[in-house]
Amino acid sequence: MQKRARVIYNPTAGRELMKQKMIDILNILEQAGYEASAFATTPAENSAKNEARRAAEDGFALLVAAGGDGTINEVVNGIAPLKNRPKMAIIPAGTTNDYARALHIPREDPVEAAKIILKNQTVKMDIGQANENYFINIAAGGQIAEITYDVPSNLKTLFGYVAYLVKGAELLPRVRPVEMDIKYDDGEYKGKASMFFLALTNSVGGLEQIVPDAELDDGKFTMIIVKTGNIVEMLHLLSKVLNGGKHIDDPRIIYKKTSQVKVAPVKDRIQINLDGEYGGDAPMTFIDHKRHIEMFANTDKIPNKAIGETAEEKTAEAKFLEGIDRIPDQNE
Repeated sequence: MQKRARVIYNPTAGRELMKQKMIDILNILEQAGYEASAFATTPAENSAKNEARRAAEDGFALLVAAGGDGTINEVVNGIAPLKNRPKMAIIPAGTTNDYARALHIPREDPVEAAKIILKNQTVKMDIGQANENYFINIAAGGQIAEITYDVPSNLKTLFGYVAYLVKGAELLPRVRPVEMDIKYDDGEYKGKASMFFLALTNSVGGLEQIVPDAELDDGKFTMIIVKTGNIVEMLHLLSKVLNGGKHIDDPRIIYKKTSQVKVAPVKDRIQINLDGEYGGDAPMTFIDHKRHIEMFANTDKIPNKAIGETAEEKTAEAKFLEGIDRIPDQNE
């Protein structure tokens, strides 16, 4: 019996480019030996998640999540709780496409992204769980993490990475640390923090340098707690990130590897961001499920330390660093 593949795609992603290229994508899946079909998501809640679960329970061998990181997250949430999980592939068409960057999958052309499946290279990826929900790339909490909610969706679509950079700089002055109680494998932090986050890959918001030593299948999150709320200090921390990941030993942060994390508020509300979307409030327990879903990837390139940036991203970072260099570091 021929293996079946189901493309679950967001018809509005990438200015509807995915819908325009769907016949070519299905042809590539046929070349790879699959009987291929497609499902267009709807505005209904959990549309991609429900279809992913249905297809997995119906015995599909491969699910292709085509869209932004939100679509990929939904498909993962559909199959992660199941005992028998199909393989996954992704075709990016969103804002930052962090997951595609981490797997070295082409981000500009859906057809070229689909051709990665023809290479037949896969990685068994760690998947994060936050209470009853799952995430593929990042979980975060604190006022810095809440910045992403304030970037309008149309701005994300038009300007992507630069929209986050510009909007983030605009909102930083209002960031205030909150009291958090964070327990992890070999310790606990109880004190003020402007943000904590847990990363599963090395690509966070379009930046690879934030987690320079990330491993995709080691069963551990990279946890970063930003203790300072001072805007000048945070800008200098970001400059260290952009200058080759030199932030990991800075005393203003905690940088640890851990397989489990428990976060509880002490007084103020802590909203949790899962893969760029609101995922509930703390208290919350996070678990790294080691090598949980097998993903098609461009494994020939994964050992490289960085993924090539677009010219737009390089220009934005260069201008940012030029401004930061003029600010005296209060910690040095």
